[in-house]
Amino acid sequence: MDKNLIKIRHDRSVKDFPFLKLEEDEYVEFSFKRAKICYMLIFGGVAAALIVVLAVFLLVLMSQSTLDTMARNFMYILLAVLVATALIAAYIAVTVFSKNKLILTNKHAVQYVMKHPLSTSVNIIDLVSVEDASFSQEGILQNFFKYGTLRLSTVGDETTYTFPYSDITPAELKAVSKLISSKKQKD
Repeated sequence: MDKNLIKIRHDRSVKDFPFLKLEEDEYVEFSFKRAKICYMLIFGGVAAALIVVLAVFLLVLMSQSTLDTMARNFMYILLAVLVATALIAAYIAVTVFSKNKLILTNKHAVQYVMKHPLSTSVNIIDLVSVEDASFSQEGILQNFFKYGTLRLSTVGDETTYTFPYSDITPAELKAVSKLISSKKQKD
């Protein structure tokens, strides 16, 4: 590849991905995030929890017409706490979910994983070490909404790096495999 084009792609990658520590001639080829359908699952779960909380709250208030002012105020405070907890849980789930990404450069695969706000990890793999890239979908939801698990298997220690809830297309998987095999042929 032309040195000027490599420099342009490197500069653009540094601008778009300032958190990556790229080598001088390294640039981003692919950036994968989690499937957007999972946001709907998060918000659906929170909406269902809020509906249940509100329904129980209304049933308790309607069945107890003799509640005094203090008991009613306690119920309102309890409702506010439960709604706030559900909204905070939704915020944390969306934040954690959006922080997970897999970035493939022309030299490395960089995986950012956040399991919860206090647990993050970064895995960096040389593309030369990657033996196989595969994508699997299991179940009705994954096939219907076109998301699944991307796996990168390494040579030697036989470590497998997985990126679940990915919406990688077959064309992207083919391009990733081609990138990996071309990197192996060069080295």
